[in-house]
Amino acid sequence: MRSIVKYRAACLFAAAAFWTPSAGWADSVTVFAAASLKDALQDVAETYETETGHDVVLSLAGSSVLARQIQLGAPADVYISANSDWIDVLQDQELIQVETRVDLMSNALVLIASQTDQTADQTPDQIPDQIPATITQETDLAGMLGQGWLAMALTDAVPAGIYGKAALEHLGLWSSIADQVAQSDNVRAALTLVTLGEAQLGIVYATDAAASQQVAVVGHFDPQTHPQIVYPAAVLSESNSAIAADFLAYLTSEPARAVFDRYGFQRFGE
Repeated sequence: MRSIVKYRAACLFAAAAFWTPSAGWADSVTVFAAASLKDALQDVAETYETETGHDVVLSLAGSSVLARQIQLGAPADVYISANSDWIDVLQDQELIQVETRVDLMSNALVLIASQTDQTADQTPDQIPDQIPATITQETDLAGMLGQGWLAMALTDAVPAGIYGKAALEHLGLWSSIADQVAQSDNVRAALTLVTLGEAQLGIVYATDAAASQQVAVVGHFDPQTHPQIVYPAAVLSESNSAIAADFLAYLTSEPARAVFDRYGFQRFGE
């Protein structure tokens, strides 16, 4: 009997030693983030996991979809939007920890066409290498589209679509192509429409265009034509994650910023 007691005690001691804080506790954080952050954020999350031993769960979609899910009580810890409007909505409803809110980065808006068939249905005066580097009031966007479609994220809800519509309205081009806009749930879906050849042109972020070898940038939008593109982030009020604030702080660290730089994001305010 005594030997059995000693064996049990030894097992308990070994288990206690294994689960002590010094051995490290793995925690997790669930991040709701704009779809345009997909590739860069996955890289950042993987590096964070490697360095800390913690787990990062990413949910990527349109900022509006994610904000509504948070309003309905979805179990998330950190929210990263692609514009200020949606995080403002959550802040007004006291769904974020205001003191944690930070503007992470910026982006640029571009016009894209399929790399493989961008000239298939165009006349010589419409081919991309003759399109001005910057989209202006003089750009014949309707002529470039022909009978095709312009892929955009939802123009009344998703930040990329909102920015794009604002730019076209500012330039006086919206009314000429409004009936040919193919709207999608998020900017990456708009990118896919162009890569598949289902849309003649598309308006996406510069980082989205850079993520695909199947599209070519055929025009840039002057930042003055639309509201400033910004990616604000915050810890959610109902978060139970012990590492939510730590992960958000990591997103502002130099290693994380270097990753975002590599994917073409612009440092906010620089």
